Amino acid sequence: MNTHPGILGKKLGMTQLFLDDGTVVPCTVVQGGAVVVAKRTKEKDGYDALVLGLGERKAKNVSKAVRTAAEKAIQKVPAVQRELRATAELVAKYEVGQVVRIEDVFEVGQRVDVKGTSIGRGFQGVMKRHGFSGLNMTHGTHEWRRHGGSIGTNMTPGRVFLGKSMPGQMGNATVTVQNQRIAKLLPDEQLVYLEGTVPGSRNAVLTLRGAVKKKNAGKKA
Repeated sequence: MNTHPGILGKKLGMTQLFLDDGTVVPCTVVQGGAVVVAKRTKEKDGYDALVLGLGERKAKNVSKAVRTAAEKAIQKVPAVQRELRATAELVAKYEVGQVVRIEDVFEVGQRVDVKGTSIGRGFQGVMKRHGFSGLNMTHGTHEWRRHGGSIGTNMTPGRVFLGKSMPGQMGNATVTVQNQRIAKLLPDEQLVYLEGTVPGSRNAVLTLRGAVKKKNAGKKA
């Protein structure tokens, strides 16, 4: 389980950075500014975690229980809330209502894991969903150009194997991209520049945490 420090952020879009040697690095820009809405402690809840909120929404659009708890903690109702498991030391560093600043959690060059919801593509066929090449466009092929072909045999095994590449819903799933490098931080604007692409469309909510597979991920814990 990832217990490294992390933030919630809004994906603003993509840009590029120019290095000293002229190399162009494509980057995704993420806007931070998450606020601690609540804390979970082992003594009270059986585990340690921080509940972070991002943005703001109208109070009339949420239940009374959520509205009362949020307004009591931070005087507003966040648009999105996420619970991040953490160590007891990290939870003790923050108070309810405090902003989790990016410079306190990350540094340039650090590797992070980014979790978000991929862009929904609807119901798609096997060529777009799985990269099938399709059938011939000539030599008598008729109405089968984008079909997947045979999916099994009659006698053995007498059924279609589980996991067979078939048409279906594409995208709109939770995706985690690991070991993304932080290329730049702008503390004044709470902006994080990540090398490469991350899941989600513009204004999508992302979760950034120290990478679980890199030794430098938890150096600020």
